[in-house]
Amino acid sequence: MRLHIVFAAALVALSTSALAASGDAEAGSKKSAPCQACHGKSGISVSPDFPNLAGQNEDYIVASLNHYKNGKRKNPIMVGMAANLTEKDILDLAAHFSHLEGLQVKH
Repeated sequence: MRLHIVFAAALVALSTSALAASGDAEAGSKKSAPCQACHGKSGISVSPDFPNLAGQNEDYIVASLNHYKNGKRKNPIMVGMAANLTEKDILDLAAHFSHLEGLQVKH
């Protein structure tokens, strides 16, 4: 019986942390102004030199920003941009860009 209580408590803790880890797309929109210079106002890049962020997977954006921040990914511009982002900033930006409509592929 006691094992069931511990297991249930662990499930609640995991589900709570998963909910707390999601970003706020509206807040991310407000924080995205510096990103717009290269990645465009709607997340569609202004140049083929920069990736489109609109419609990207949220987890991918979080991982990429964290990798720029911790040095696993090396790009002088992005390392500088990510350096002062908080975990909340990263989650909010990822929520924002992942909720934008990406490029349409013609068939």
